[in-house]
Amino acid sequence: MPIIEVSNLEKSYGSLWALKGISFQMKEGEIFGLIGPNGAGKSTTLKILATLMPQDRGRVEVAGYDIIREAPKVRKLISYLPEEAGAYRNLTGREYLRFVAELYANATGKDEKEMFELGIELAGLGTRLDDKVFTYSKGMTRKLLLARTLMVVPKLAILDEPTSGLDVMNAYEIRERIKEFSRERGVSVLVSSHNMLEVEFLCDRVAIIHRGIIVEAGTPGELKEKYNAENLEEVFVRASRRVSYG
Repeated sequence: MPIIEVSNLEKSYGSLWALKGISFQMKEGEIFGLIGPNGAGKSTTLKILATLMPQDRGRVEVAGYDIIREAPKVRKLISYLPEEAGAYRNLTGREYLRFVAELYANATGKDEKEMFELGIELAGLGTRLDDKVFTYSKGMTRKLLLARTLMVVPKLAILDEPTSGLDVMNAYEIRERIKEFSRERGVSVLVSSHNMLEVEFLCDRVAIIHRGIIVEAGTPGELKEKYNAENLEEVFVRASRRVSYG
């Protein structure tokens, strides 16, 4: 059974259709990338999967559960990192992770101490964990938030633009952390990004979304071979042109 199954998903904002009947499946244990430019429908898809926004039409299941009828069951299985997420600025990093661990332990029955210790390890901030979050750089804050998202060891982690706005070194560290964690813990990871070169190195399979439509899906290698392209940026341009111009 796939960890995610999306069939004919549609979503509108007034007269604007952000999603126009997209369908895709994600296998359990894989890192799956939803890639495309800003405004393509990536964040809308992730919010729907995270049960934060209802779809207008279509069917979406997470681990076999319908995200509308069985939303509480879905929420127990997922962890979601929005693109514009923030942490409590007047807490230290350590206090923030302890607070989240306690919150999740009360909600799910998972071991609070184990989650907290894993969060410290995943954050990789050393002694800076004892400093207030408002003193952190953007890269440090993003590492803390990624640790918060992964330390609960969800069945499915949903990450919206996890390296957006970060420098090369911080982006590299976060990508490596995601990949290593997924492999070691068997956690399925759905990641959205407009950085197609980054996703090429991170994801097992990808779906390219353009103007609310899935225009291609497959492994990076399969797509590059199909379009005789050197990278996913070239694949995106050629696949999008094919859709736009028929």
